[in-house]
Amino acid sequence: MGEISVGFVGGGNMTRAIAGGLLASGFSATDILISEPSAKQREMLRQEFPGVATTDGNGEAAAQSDYLVLAVKPQILATACRDLAGQVQRTRPLIISIVAGIRSDDIDRWLGGNLAIVRAMPNQPALLQQGVSGIFANERVTAAEQAGAERIMAAVGRVVSVPREADIDAVTAISGSGPAYFYLLIDMLMQTARQLGLDDQAAATLAMETASGAAALATASGESMQKLIARVRSPGGTTAAALDSLEEQNIRDIFARALTAARDRAVALADEAHKQD
Repeated sequence: MGEISVGFVGGGNMTRAIAGGLLASGFSATDILISEPSAKQREMLRQEFPGVATTDGNGEAAAQSDYLVLAVKPQILATACRDLAGQVQRTRPLIISIVAGIRSDDIDRWLGGNLAIVRAMPNQPALLQQGVSGIFANERVTAAEQAGAERIMAAVGRVVSVPREADIDAVTAISGSGPAYFYLLIDMLMQTARQLGLDDQAAATLAMETASGAAALATASGESMQKLIARVRSPGGTTAAALDSLEEQNIRDIFARALTAARDRAVALADEAHKQD
C-alpha cells in the first residue's frame, strides 16, 4: 500500500482515525499529508503521528497526493472544493469524500468536473478501527482506484461497496447513524436496570457487556438473527415475555419508520447542498 500517497483535507477525528489505521497497517508516514488550518491541531497531529507531514494549505495536499480525502464539515465543503479546483484539475488525484450528505456530482462540479470520485460513509467506531464504511465509486473510478479507496477505508474497519449512489443514503441511516441507536438501547437497559434495583456500576457493566457480547456472537456464529433469538427465547420464559411486550408495541415498525426518517433526511441534506452555487 505504501506505493501511493494519501492527502487529507481536514485534520479532525475521522482523519486521525484513518491516518492511524493506515500507519498501523504498515503504511509509510512519509506517504501521508494532512492539511489543517489550526496550528494547534497540526502540532497535535505531528505529535500523534511522527513523520506524517502537515500543512495549512489544501492545495499542497492535493498537489502531493494520489488519493485526496475530503474530511471537512459539510457546510464548508463547497468553498474548500472551489479553492482546490485549479490544483485538482492539474494533478487529478482520486477524490474520496467522507463528508456526509454531499453527492459526488456536486463535489465534481465544485472541483471543476470530470473527476474520479468515491463517496465513503464511515461510522463512529472507526475511531477504534472497528467501524464499517459504505462506499460508492462514480463511473470515472477505475477498478484499481476503487481497490485503493477500499484499502484506505479498510484501515478503520470493514468496507461495503454499493452499486448506486442513492444507496449511500441507506448506509447513512443504517451504519452512519447506527451507533446512536445502540447507545440509546444501552442507555435504556442501564436506566431500567437501576429502576429494578441494580447499582450504577452493575447496570452499566451488564448493559454494555451484553451488547458487546451479543454483537460478537452474532458476527462469529454466522447464524440468522431469528435463530440466535430462538436460542435465548424459551417458550413461556423471561425472554419471551420481554419480546412479546416489544412486539405488542410494534417495535419493528417503530424502527423501520425511524430508519426511513434518517434516510429521508440524508436525501434532503444532499438536495440542499445541490442548490449551492
